[in-house]
Amino acid sequence: MTRVVDYDCGVNLKQNGIVLRGYRRGDWKAMYALDLVCFEPPFRFSEREMRRFAEERGAICVLAETGRGKLAGFCIAHLEGKWAYVVTLDVAPEWRRQRLAARLMADVEEQARAAGAGGMGLHVYNGNAGAIRFYERIGYGRVGMAEGFYGRGLDALVYRKRW
Repeated sequence: MTRVVDYDCGVNLKQNGIVLRGYRRGDWKAMYALDLVCFEPPFRFSEREMRRFAEERGAICVLAETGRGKLAGFCIAHLEGKWAYVVTLDVAPEWRRQRLAARLMADVEEQARAAGAGGMGLHVYNGNAGAIRFYERIGYGRVGMAEGFYGRGLDALVYRKRW
């Protein structure tokens, strides 16, 4: 499914040539390449993990493409009973601070709601102040901490949002 989403906030996606669409077989390759740009080890996924997360049953996967077909960002969430869980949110450096991450999250949340989820959760590295501010700004509340979630000494904060 391909569609232009123009939420009433910030930059108009259509004017900037961004199209949000669902996952297509093989997209995981471009997603993996962008993940390498967005995250340092141990926060990035392997090729095998990226493909599995994107193609898993119950996955909600939204990709943002430029008018030239280049991947600007993506978000993967999984439906887990009455909750959805954000696996990853990646935005290319040149598209950051343009509300693209918020648009991706809003689209994933909308799809999770439509599928019957009562809310969404996620983990974020406790040293990633920018991501923490972002998630709090879009309505996620901290509910706990997962020690060693990303590896020894790399703790995650647990966030949830109900609707």
